[in-house]
Amino acid sequence: MSGKCIQGAKLEDTGFNYTMSLIQGKYKMYILYTLLCYHTVRFNEMKRYIGEISYKTLSSTLKELEADGLVHREEYPQIPPKVEYSLTDRGKSLMPILDQMCQWGTDHRNDLREPIDQSIPQLQERIS
Repeated sequence: MSGKCIQGAKLEDTGFNYTMSLIQGKYKMYILYTLLCYHTVRFNEMKRYIGEISYKTLSSTLKELEADGLVHREEYPQIPPKVEYSLTDRGKSLMPILDQMCQWGTDHRNDLREPIDQSIPQLQERIS
């Protein structure tokens, strides 16, 4: 990868910045990943899956993703109300990026643990 895509440009004018503006935020990637894995998800199911997110935060984040055209909200006129969320085609187009991030995390999650663990005896020898 070269720096040509941003050479002579401001970072805020790049495709990278635009993409980050859509997916940055504490829970957006979790929501997108949930919809990738489970396709169609109801609000409370997503809350249970993600766990620590508040109802208000989940609601506002889903509204942002819907406004950005990444998530589709389907409301059914029944009692009790039923709302389901799924990825739009635009949201699905982000999934190769998400898959690559997941794979990178799987491949590298232990990279720094081994060297740190191996250096502890050496550090203890230097101290004593």
